[in-house]
Amino acid sequence: MDTPWLSKDEEHAWRAFRRLLTALPARLSRDLARDSGLSPADYEVLSTLSEKPNRRWALKDLAAKMEWSRSRLSHHATRMQARGLIDKEPDPQDARGCILHLTDDGFTVLDEAAPHHLRSVRARFLDHLSPDELAVLRKLSTRVADLPD
Repeated sequence: MDTPWLSKDEEHAWRAFRRLLTALPARLSRDLARDSGLSPADYEVLSTLSEKPNRRWALKDLAAKMEWSRSRLSHHATRMQARGLIDKEPDPQDARGCILHLTDDGFTVLDEAAPHHLRSVRARFLDHLSPDELAVLRKLSTRVADLPD
């Protein structure tokens, strides 16, 4: 089978995108840790739970959203629980699973972290794009992210 090599334009676009995938998350992560002591995964868990009814969601569903294994998220959630950010409750729909619940302390931590994080996202990313570029980015990101495995 012949390998479909990248054209010069494809290679340049791919390498630039790969650089973005490395640089932007690293910079946002450093800002988040410096400003709030949270990891990107902590922030994802807290912010997602804050948007759910009663600030609760099944671990299996959050793991799927994050594209993590249940085991990996369960271990991470245990560490967050030890810090008082979330609680784990039995899942009445899944005997092997649990429901993650954002605690009041976790909500307070998120509430304090969010303005810093949003300033970082703006300064490191959004402020450098025009409205038209944002629309194209959203369309492309959605298309590629929603491709089947």
